[in-house]
Amino acid sequence: MNDCIVIIPTYNEIENIESIIRAVLSQHKPFHILVVDDNSPDATADKVVLLQTEYKDRLFLEKRTGKLGLGTAYVHGFKWALDHKYEYVFEMDADFSHNPNDLEKLYDACHFGGADLAIGSRYVTGVNVVNWPLSRVLMSYFASVYVKFITGMKIHDATAGFICYKREVLEKINIDKIKFVGYAFQIEMKYRTFCKKFEIVEVPIIFTDRTKGQSKMSNSIIIEAVFGVIALRLKRLVNSI
Repeated sequence: MNDCIVIIPTYNEIENIESIIRAVLSQHKPFHILVVDDNSPDATADKVVLLQTEYKDRLFLEKRTGKLGLGTAYVHGFKWALDHKYEYVFEMDADFSHNPNDLEKLYDACHFGGADLAIGSRYVTGVNVVNWPLSRVLMSYFASVYVKFITGMKIHDATAGFICYKREVLEKINIDKIKFVGYAFQIEMKYRTFCKKFEIVEVPIIFTDRTKGQSKMSNSIIIEAVFGVIALRLKRLVNSI
């Protein structure tokens, strides 16, 4: 059995889903994919079902009842991956903001480089973002500065969503306690990993904003991240993480 599973959460990604699946499954390393779809009304899941006939035993689908949030989609996928005995579990967006060619860099950082968590980082070597307005770049960059200040993590891109976890990390950080759903989910996962003293490495990537489909960013996600970081730090202070 292959040791790597790429989890791709989807909601209305019909314009991207076939292309991203083909791009991931055409990599030199034979990755597997789990799509976690939140009952997309645009029939994203139906397209995945059609592609499963072509990529038998490499492409899997979990279809949920509704739009339940990014964080819960990943937790659902993590549990599935652990149940199916994968050793390396990846997070990746469907919209090509994360380049499938960088998957092997993250894998190498964990498998050969000793990392327990490898982050595809936009900011570890400067600002490597394409097609974002300056306001969005500044918001994202300074969010990571804020997270670093509050939590003490030495991570340049705390809100990154292009990740490789070793199996042991997901087993040890108690994913059933993950509470947040947007940017705060990404921060919480990294912080719980940091608190368990796992090795975290940032791998430089170039992030390119989507050209098809609509962003799922909202003000509520930003607010959750701002206040969620403080909540995480307070939990750490009382040893509840």
